[in-house]
Amino acid sequence: MPQAATPATTVIAEVVDKHADDLVALRRDLHAHPELSWEEHRTSDAVFSALEGAGWAVTRPAGGGVLADIGTGGRLVALRADLDALPVDDLISDPWRSTTPGVAHACGHDVHTAGLIGAGLALAEVSARGLLPGRVRLLFQPAEEVMPGGALHLISAGALEGVSHVFGLHCDPSLDVGRIGLREGPLTGAADSLTVRLIGKGGHTSRPHLTEDLTFALGKVITELPAILSRRLDPRAGVSVVWGMVRAGSAPNVIPHGGIVAGTVRMLDAVAWADAEHLIRQLITSIVAPYSVTAEVTYQRGVPPVVNHPVSTVLLGEALDRVLGPHGHVTTTQSLGGEDFGWYLDSVPGAMARLGTRTPGGPTYDLHQGNLRIDESATCIAARVLAEAAVTALSAAG
Repeated sequence: MPQAATPATTVIAEVVDKHADDLVALRRDLHAHPELSWEEHRTSDAVFSALEGAGWAVTRPAGGGVLADIGTGGRLVALRADLDALPVDDLISDPWRSTTPGVAHACGHDVHTAGLIGAGLALAEVSARGLLPGRVRLLFQPAEEVMPGGALHLISAGALEGVSHVFGLHCDPSLDVGRIGLREGPLTGAADSLTVRLIGKGGHTSRPHLTEDLTFALGKVITELPAILSRRLDPRAGVSVVWGMVRAGSAPNVIPHGGIVAGTVRMLDAVAWADAEHLIRQLITSIVAPYSVTAEVTYQRGVPPVVNHPVSTVLLGEALDRVLGPHGHVTTTQSLGGEDFGWYLDSVPGAMARLGTRTPGGPTYDLHQGNLRIDESATCIAARVLAEAAVTALSAAG
């Protein structure tokens, strides 16, 4: 059912429209000056300046990130954006392409940050006009792109104290701009990182029987671990082990003394996630045992699945309908992508939605690729949706 506009809805739209050019310019500036995880100093300065000037009480927790509060009395709702970029080359040709070699906003965090600043500007005006029925906290989080994620850092800094709901958006280049995907329940998967280093006696490839054939053993880990896991864990858990890096040897006729393979372990199910590390360590030991090599396993627990809370999902859906109308709010599916927003939802109810960033009729890009291009009108849509979500949650009965 379409949601009727409220006085706050009108104010939010007016403020975002007024600042539309500034928000796009800010997004371009952030894109041109990306910063890696835990190094988001310039980005945080920009956030601090924009929000302090709008009347927010802004703080910078030790270690990174920005928190901002506004409003008095009533419930407290949090909105979150992430600040960091990725260690990839920017392949776009726009004037605002990255000026930092090997670093790019290839996941849309520049859109998230500029969008939340826009929401902050709108909510400041809503508050000034006496239309904010509670308090709002903005969470500008460092280090989403590394495991276990900067969400834990902000949580330890007290970011969720007193919060009743937390909301966030994530760019989705498979959705047209003007559409936002939402679902109740699991939205993303759990994600861990896995590195296996093998050590053994090398030698000449003409005499593998006199060596501990490390390269062959490494190949067995690469192929057999995913295969065995598919038979040891419930297939409904959707477990996926995918290797992103393999390194061993430097000559075709030399069996090396060491080699390494690294990748990610992902799954849809939180129960399987709890058991995965112990089982994987056990399986790697058994896989390499016939080759007498030593396996050093580094298993980094990453992030749990994002599981959207039922009530929070309804509230966010109402906000989407007010901003986009009923045709802009679409159902989405669970993915195996990792997102440390899941840590927030382990502590308080909340919901995340997928922000369409594809120009209608244009190409579909992929996240974490240097050629990612964003339809920039998504920035202002994000601003309106996030601000509307806060007001909707604060206005809800109960």
